[in-house]
Amino acid sequence: MNQTTPNSGRYALPEEAVLDMPRHAVNEARQSSKKQHQRFLLSTLFSRLFVLLGTLGLSAYGAKEMYEVLSTNHITWLQWLFLTLFCINFTWISFAFTQATLGLLFKLSPFKRKRKESEPTGVTAILLPVYNEDPARIRASIEAMHEDLLQKAPGKFAFFILSDTNRAENSIKEKHTFFPILNQDSEGCPIYYRRRLNNAERKAGNVAEWVTRFGNNYECMIVLDADSLMSAECFLSMSRRMAAEPTLGLIQTLPTIIRADTLYSRIQQFANQCFGPIYAAGLTTWHGNASNFWGHNAIIRTQAFAEACGLPILPGKAPFGGHVMSHDFIEAALLRRAGWGVRFDTDLEASYEEAPPSLIDVMVRDRRWCQGNLQHKAFVNAKGLHFVSRMHLLTGIFSYFSAVFWFALIAVGFALAVQAHFVRPEYFTNLSLFPTWPVFDFERARSLFIVSMALVLAPKLYGWLSVLLHWRQCWKFGGPIMLTLDTLLEILVSALYAPILMFSQFLVVMDVLRGRDSGWKPQSRDDGANKWQETTRAHIYHTLFGIGLALSANYLSPQLFYWSLPITFGLVFSIPLSWLSGGAKRGNLLRKLGFLKGPEERRPSEIVQRLKAKVAQLDAQANAELSTPLHAYIDNVDFYAWHLAQLPQQESQQFDRHKVCAAWQIEHSASIEELMTHLNEQEYLAIIKYRSLFLRLSKFLPQSANDDQAKAYA
Repeated sequence: MNQTTPNSGRYALPEEAVLDMPRHAVNEARQSSKKQHQRFLLSTLFSRLFVLLGTLGLSAYGAKEMYEVLSTNHITWLQWLFLTLFCINFTWISFAFTQATLGLLFKLSPFKRKRKESEPTGVTAILLPVYNEDPARIRASIEAMHEDLLQKAPGKFAFFILSDTNRAENSIKEKHTFFPILNQDSEGCPIYYRRRLNNAERKAGNVAEWVTRFGNNYECMIVLDADSLMSAECFLSMSRRMAAEPTLGLIQTLPTIIRADTLYSRIQQFANQCFGPIYAAGLTTWHGNASNFWGHNAIIRTQAFAEACGLPILPGKAPFGGHVMSHDFIEAALLRRAGWGVRFDTDLEASYEEAPPSLIDVMVRDRRWCQGNLQHKAFVNAKGLHFVSRMHLLTGIFSYFSAVFWFALIAVGFALAVQAHFVRPEYFTNLSLFPTWPVFDFERARSLFIVSMALVLAPKLYGWLSVLLHWRQCWKFGGPIMLTLDTLLEILVSALYAPILMFSQFLVVMDVLRGRDSGWKPQSRDDGANKWQETTRAHIYHTLFGIGLALSANYLSPQLFYWSLPITFGLVFSIPLSWLSGGAKRGNLLRKLGFLKGPEERRPSEIVQRLKAKVAQLDAQANAELSTPLHAYIDNVDFYAWHLAQLPQQESQQFDRHKVCAAWQIEHSASIEELMTHLNEQEYLAIIKYRSLFLRLSKFLPQSANDDQAKAYA
């Protein structure tokens, strides 16, 4: 436990409650004997059969039709390859279509499953892992949720801000922003702050460190993201459901996207609010008690997590070896392997998140997610995993590899077109007086294309229909006319961006397969406005590939050129399209015109309104910036004392040259301003990391504070 001074004691961390969290191997030699009995519903069985048989049936239809399209007396090896790639891609869209169809049936069903709830006995922890984020936005969210919980659920929750921030200036700004709201009010809703000095294993390690230090005091923990928001009612329902069903290990909510200010984020927001519930309903129906974890906006039983989710270190180097990057899927699979239920409760409302602001931001996130998902190949055949957990891992892997198969399908299709253009066909392949004419069934090909497009678009139309049939919900989207216009706009814009994203995913898969590690970059949460130079650099390969594809198609056949336009148009114009995707001005223009406005914009919930007010309030205060970050400590002695209290009493005795250099700089600087001109990043970090160094800053405190308070703190 950190030692604190009297004045800083109310800001200290709570008493530690150690919980053992053993690290597990990918293949456990022996499974836990404490298996939790999971109730299996017949509806789950029927749903799984529906998805399986529906996917297989549609795939068989697509394979047969494409075979008929290509069928001649002799199918070439290139045509067989094209048929194989087509079947893989068609199966993927059939799988998505079948899940969405199941979701529509579930949404339209008059029978709704009511979840059990009972009052929890202990306090639930709310964890907010942060990493070089904008602290003002996070503080606004915490304050909004904190006020809501104080009014509706005092004494039942506690916030923990778990910082992995590793940049000195960001760290000081973060502490300075959060310091005024930290408290130990156990009868209300305490807010604690902890920064790790060694951010090993990224977010998974951040949460695991909290579990091992404090987890034994909290039966459940709710994991949020830096942009997450939840109402008190949602927090309460989650904790009550966990209390009512002791065999549950995790409940995942369906986050609603809010605060979308750019074109691309508004498209995502509308799709999330209109089409998302259909997909989610399909998923929760066939997942049953073997669902998945998305890494945030979920509640987890702490003891179960500690027992089951100590992640292995994979053999080899990154990108496939080392610590597990996309930990959420694996943690859900390990919980289920240990016998705990993992459930997706889509009926929990007022669970929110924000979307990446631009196409480039999505590409950056995809690079990290792709590496994490491809890493899951090590777990697909792991002993003891539930078959649905294996399906989650496989679909996660294929969500990126589908881009490779898509690219290969285009390449083989163009190779067939080149062959047809340049290779003279053999009319007399056998000893016969009658020629064998090459056959390509264009009518059947067109019908198959229409069916394929229908499978892709049907889930969106399902969402539109589902909202349209619920009159109150329809008017939350602006009425049937605006709902229809917004749906058409979303389909059009998504069609333009789809080939850009697919080609980007193809490139990132190739990047991972070449052995390149993505590293760990903080997610952008600004308005995503990109300069033309940056946008050009990000999309130059998309543009060149699109131009090459379009010119080749036009040379081979005008018909092929027009057929390929849905792909080539977006690629050729990827630079301006990407530039348009970001920037709040363009998104706000759509808002003013009334387009893509979902329920949470037209009639925002209480917690969303509260967040908006907090953001405006903190934005107004943000103008008074510190001249240098270290001034935050010198100008506020209580803040200086609080930071000192968080530093370990015992320091490493290992030689650290940055520590030595920083000590010399402090000793020979007459002011904070002079000190800042001499420090590099590592020396800066050493000052806020080592207690002995930080104590030396007391020489810069005001004389009265130096005499009366600072020495007492020391």
